[in-house]
Amino acid sequence: MFKIICVTNRKLCSDFSERIKKISEQNVPIILREKDLSEAKYKEIAHSAVQECADVILHTYIGAAKELGVKKIHLPIKTLCENPSVRRDFDTVGASVHSANEAREAQGMGANYVVAGHIFATDCKKGLAPRGLDFLGEVCESVTVPVYAIGGIAPDNIASVRRAGASGACIMSAFMTCPLGEIEKLIQSFRRY
Repeated sequence: MFKIICVTNRKLCSDFSERIKKISEQNVPIILREKDLSEAKYKEIAHSAVQECADVILHTYIGAAKELGVKKIHLPIKTLCENPSVRRDFDTVGASVHSANEAREAQGMGANYVVAGHIFATDCKKGLAPRGLDFLGEVCESVTVPVYAIGGIAPDNIASVRRAGASGACIMSAFMTCPLGEIEKLIQSFRRY
């Protein structure tokens, strides 16, 4: 099944806690990507998210995840490489990758999935050219673990992401900025493909 995942950015909304709870209620996993925070501040937000949401994947802060007893972590490829034993402490380990070589490296280090991007132009990566669908297809062909696309994914281009071989898509801006009352409709528009 093609999977939709929410990646957070609390700076894009004023109703963060309510928003991620509502997204989670629609059976959408949440990658809590608030890596601009100190680990202590991140842990506070993570503690609340874990209480409110059914499926939360913590991001970057390995120590906070361990302290909170969360068994799912998502890491930049560099952080995964710097922590080769991390797989022992978590049931699920994901990695952000930017090339087929990095995807193979992440898989070799025990990653259960990779997030590849950015695929389309996005405000989150202003000024950086998107890597595109050919890049996504290359990453998908290079590994056996699920590959989730990220970057500029919208209802009007998600079908092409699926055709490129991705197992799903990670969505940030659309989830963080749509009106709260339209979250269910937005999720349906992504899932129709």
